[in-house]
Amino acid sequence: MSERLNLMSPAMLADPYPTYAELRRDAPVCQVDPGGFWAVTRHDDVVAVLKDTAVFSSEGFRAATKPAWLGHNPFGDSMLVLDPPAHGRLRSLVNRAFTPAAMARLEARVRAFAEDIAARLPLGQPVDWVESLAMPLPASVIGELLGLDPSLHARFKRWTDDLTSISPVTPDMTARMEEIRTTVREAEQYLTEVLASRRREPADDMVTDLLRAQVDGQSLTDAELMSFLFLLLVGGLETTVHLLNHSALQLIAHPEVLDRLRADPALIPRFIDEVLRYEPPVRSVYRLVMADTEIGGVRLPKGAKVLAMIGSACRDEAHFPDAHRFDIDRRGVTHL
Repeated sequence: MSERLNLMSPAMLADPYPTYAELRRDAPVCQVDPGGFWAVTRHDDVVAVLKDTAVFSSEGFRAATKPAWLGHNPFGDSMLVLDPPAHGRLRSLVNRAFTPAAMARLEARVRAFAEDIAARLPLGQPVDWVESLAMPLPASVIGELLGLDPSLHARFKRWTDDLTSISPVTPDMTARMEEIRTTVREAEQYLTEVLASRRREPADDMVTDLLRAQVDGQSLTDAELMSFLFLLLVGGLETTVHLLNHSALQLIAHPEVLDRLRADPALIPRFIDEVLRYEPPVRSVYRLVMADTEIGGVRLPKGAKVLAMIGSACRDEAHFPDAHRFDIDRRGVTHL
């Protein structure tokens, strides 16, 4: 491609996949705008970037989510910015809260939330899918997990929208800086009160589980607890909403798949895996190059900013035959 690609162009925002295919073919590792990031687009190269944490550090995510104008942002201090061994320690603590027993305990509540939301949808009338189901369902589930006030779903959505809008590849955010700083303060104040409440009165929820969790005699610090709550509330809500939206779109586009899922619910996990491959809820992740290196035949200097293009990797024809076809009968699908 002769000109540097702008990831925020109308064509890319509408449908990036044809351009991803061009990049994989002609410029699999190239600089893009805004920000001069190096986009890595082929499946094997993306996997290499994600696995080599010594060279491609998750510190890239911290830089992306904590711009100088914002400063403090617990979401930008979460597990997403940690490399081994710090990442492993924190993840092992958090895993204590995601036990099979805890998930089994939650399943009945998730079903009840879904049935209640579905029962309130008007029959035979158009509805706003996002406002009526895709947002309320995960907000209810996350609220149940953390024991949060269910009346605050709209506030959680606003916090999520504000915090996920922070990106070095988005247009100038000057007009929204103070609004987003206020959001960080509001969310942190609310979650600080939640933590204090659970310390006084433990409950049957994940916040209490996290407060009790220990590995080698170590508990989560207050800062680690706050960053994880931000991650679950903000990151978990955003990605789940996208997954539900993409799932609905594929069922509309492929009514025969919906018929098969109704007839055989055991196919649902394969359907979800294919949705995650075909239209991943996160299309790219940030990495920071920690030492001069080479990827895809291109030399990258220490300090280079990298975008591992998951959306492109999941449509790589060299890894997924007929990659642009939605197919729940694929075998051995390993989405990223």
